[in-house]
Amino acid sequence: MVDIVMAFAPAFAAGFALQQFIEIISPIFDLFKDHKKIIINIFSLVVGLILAFVADFRVLKYLGAIDIDLWDACITGLIISAGTEGFNSIMKFLGYAKERQKIEAKISDDE
Repeated sequence: MVDIVMAFAPAFAAGFALQQFIEIISPIFDLFKDHKKIIINIFSLVVGLILAFVADFRVLKYLGAIDIDLWDACITGLIISAGTEGFNSIMKFLGYAKERQKIEAKISDDE
């Protein structure tokens, strides 16, 4: 679990930095009042995809996915664009998976 968290650290840091950067430049998007949220989301996605492809961040390969580099980069870009929320979701999922493995191991030991 620690290895996975360390593997996600660069992409997490990029997502956090992007989230903070959006907060700083958010007033610029006030010019587009009716479409501000969608413009910010598109901007975040583009930056997330650029970081995933250029900086070679990958999330799925650390979850066991292989030979899907293009999809991995796209999904990593989406996760980065979600900021800390995307990584909180992943960490919650990994926590559930770890607890499930513990329960399954205990059931196996009891049999």
